[in-house]
Amino acid sequence: MADIPSTARPRSSAARVCTILGFVFAVLAIFLPPLIFGVLGVILGIVGAVLGDKPLGWYAAAASVVGALLGMLLFAALVNS
Repeated sequence: MADIPSTARPRSSAARVCTILGFVFAVLAIFLPPLIFGVLGVILGIVGAVLGDKPLGWYAAAASVVGALLGMLLFAALVNS
């Protein structure tokens, strides 16, 4: 059996920090300016995924998009009520 080298990067602590911050910014995007925190969360989630925290980094990026959309909907509902 031949050894096939793995192309996946090992998970680093920087990747985990970026991923966690991506989730934090996803939650903050609901209550604070959603465009700013949503974009920052997406960027940090992608950086976390590229650095080696593959599934959670992409989940953080997706959660940031959802958080930004919820934040915009909440803001629109509060302004129009």
